[in-house]
Amino acid sequence: MNKNLLSIAIILLAVAIIFVNVWDKPASEGMGDADSVDITKDESIPGVDLGEVQEGNQAPDFTLTTLDGAELKLSDYRGKKVILNFWATWCPPCKAEMPHMQSFYEENHEEVEVIAVNLTNMDKGEEAINTFVKDYELTFAIPLDEAGDIGMQYQAFTIPTSYAIDEDGIIQKKIIGPMDEAMMKSIVDGME
Repeated sequence: MNKNLLSIAIILLAVAIIFVNVWDKPASEGMGDADSVDITKDESIPGVDLGEVQEGNQAPDFTLTTLDGAELKLSDYRGKKVILNFWATWCPPCKAEMPHMQSFYEENHEEVEVIAVNLTNMDKGEEAINTFVKDYELTFAIPLDEAGDIGMQYQAFTIPTSYAIDEDGIIQKKIIGPMDEAMMKSIVDGME
C-alpha cells in the first residue's frame, strides 16, 4: 500500500511539473510597449546607468590616483585621442595585450594617450601591480580603481575592455578583449 501511495505521489508531482512548464507562460510573453522594461538602468547596480557609456556619447569623467601617486582626471586629456583600458595583473589576455599597448604608446604618444585603469579592487594588491608594471616596462598612466566604481561605470565586466575616445571626449569605439598594435592603430586612424 505504501509503495502505491509513493508511486501515485511521484506521478502527481511529475504531472504538476509538466503542467507548470507547459501551461505557464513566460512573463516576457505578451508584454506590450506599455509593459516594456528599460534595461539601460539596472536597479541592482546603484547609480550605474548602463546606457551612459556607449559609442557616440561623452565619456564620463573620473578622477583616480595613479600608481605613482599622481591624480589623473580623464577630462584633462581633451584635445588628445585616448585609449582607455581596464585590466588586472592576473588576466591572461591583459598580459598578452600589454606589450602591444606599450609599443603602440611609444610610437604614438604624441597623438594618443594610453590610460590603463587597473581594477585594483579585483587585483592582488599594489605590490603585484608594481611588479607587473616593472616586468612589462609600462610607461603610460596606470590609475588605480580601488573601489571598482569606474570599472563598473565603464562596464568592464570582461577584461580587458577598452574604449577609443576622440579629442572631444566622445566614445568612438568599445573593444572587449585584447588588442594588438595593428588593431589599436586601425581604431585610432578610424577616429579621424
